[in-house]
Amino acid sequence: MRSPRPLRTLSRVLSSLTVASFLAVAAVPSAAQTKGPNSVADLADNLLDAVVNISTSQNGGSGQGNVPMPRLPEGSPFEEYFNEFFENGRPPQRRPGPGSSLGSGFVIDAEEGIIVTNNHVISDADEIVINFADGSKVNAELIGADTKTDIAVLKVDPKAHDLKAVPFGDSAQMRIGDWVMAIGNPFGFGGTVTVGIVSARNRQIGSGPYDDYIQTDAAINRGNSGGPLFNMDGEVIGINTAIISPSGGSIGIGFAIPSRLAMNVVNQLREYGETRRGWLGVRIQPVTEEIAESLGLESASGVLVSGIDKGGPAAGGKLEAGDIIIGFDGKDIDDVRELSRSVAESPVGETVTVEILRKGERMSVAIELGRLEEGEKLAEASAEEGEGEAVEVESAQLLGMTIAELTDERRAEFELSEEASGVVVTEVEEGSVAAREGVQAGDVIVEIALQSVSSPQEALDQIESLKEQGRKNALLMLASKSGELRFVTLRMN
Repeated sequence: MRSPRPLRTLSRVLSSLTVASFLAVAAVPSAAQTKGPNSVADLADNLLDAVVNISTSQNGGSGQGNVPMPRLPEGSPFEEYFNEFFENGRPPQRRPGPGSSLGSGFVIDAEEGIIVTNNHVISDADEIVINFADGSKVNAELIGADTKTDIAVLKVDPKAHDLKAVPFGDSAQMRIGDWVMAIGNPFGFGGTVTVGIVSARNRQIGSGPYDDYIQTDAAINRGNSGGPLFNMDGEVIGINTAIISPSGGSIGIGFAIPSRLAMNVVNQLREYGETRRGWLGVRIQPVTEEIAESLGLESASGVLVSGIDKGGPAAGGKLEAGDIIIGFDGKDIDDVRELSRSVAESPVGETVTVEILRKGERMSVAIELGRLEEGEKLAEASAEEGEGEAVEVESAQLLGMTIAELTDERRAEFELSEEASGVVVTEVEEGSVAAREGVQAGDVIVEIALQSVSSPQEALDQIESLKEQGRKNALLMLASKSGELRFVTLRMN
């Protein structure tokens, strides 16, 4: 299997995400086709004027807008080509100079002059120029951008050109086999129309935390990035963003960001100039078959809470390490990706109901969501102070144990001395590797692999470091309630 090629450069590879917004004006007179279109001429004629070419210029500097290399799972089929593009983890340098055709975009609000494109298309630009199908050009200003989804919202003077907008449709209604049309500016050839079908849905290509691509065989090439993918009603149901290709040209495997994901981001960028995603304040991991079996679950579904961010919305006992999240705000949760998207799309400050399994008992917990961006700022501040790369956690799930900070309250609860230092084990899963080695609630983890630990975060980081080194076992020094020390070896897989 070949890896996804980026649409944004003349390099061999492309990685981008694009999205669009909700307000639209022009109604597109076209009936949905159920048996495949005999011709799409009328549909294309009504849509072409809403799709634009975008070029930029820079006074100096270089780079691709600080586009990060996608985090790909080890052994991913995409790894080879992304590595070619992002040499040493960084994209190739772009020479400063006059503007050149970089990508596509489309008008979503003719009265306000709002255009949507990819963030990477306009990132670091000193001047953004919108090129229309009739050859005219107008300058645009950046309203807001989101690096996580690679979306940017632009604004032009609506009086400077006669604008035509296109509406968003519901990507969730698209079925595999439905006809779609792509319009964009591949290789600088403006106003190019291609037709295909929805080949697959919910594709993950490792490009970001909200991967959920529509796959299509409509021909998409470099320069289509930021352009719309239409249904046969002329509604935007996706944003063309990446391709798989050995040469950079289309071989019939392209990816588009679904409109359902795009609309919320674009609306926030229009209103605030930035995103405001919900934040639950937990560390999560998939429920594997092994975890499901150890917890007595019927199936490996839901999301395991492995840690609670200190000071986050779920702190203070609302959620605990070891909880299994099975529902969020009335929706069933089957996996990590589904929970991440559901939380991010929820309004900041909203009180949501989280359905969990705790020690086999189903219960509901009400939590007021925080703002993800504020949580990230806390993490950055923590990293700058040398406290780790993430917000400190007050409790965590580790090798079959629930561990927590050694506070005065917990010293009293487990009858521990003032001299005890480390992290306290508050609970041990029955049948876990820790239970088999005789670890008990009230034991204190003093060291992991001969390195002292003083917080749940340090314990998590130390175990992760051992795994990265290829180690299979972790050597723990434990202190009992009486202060007696002993070593145990716990298998990490």
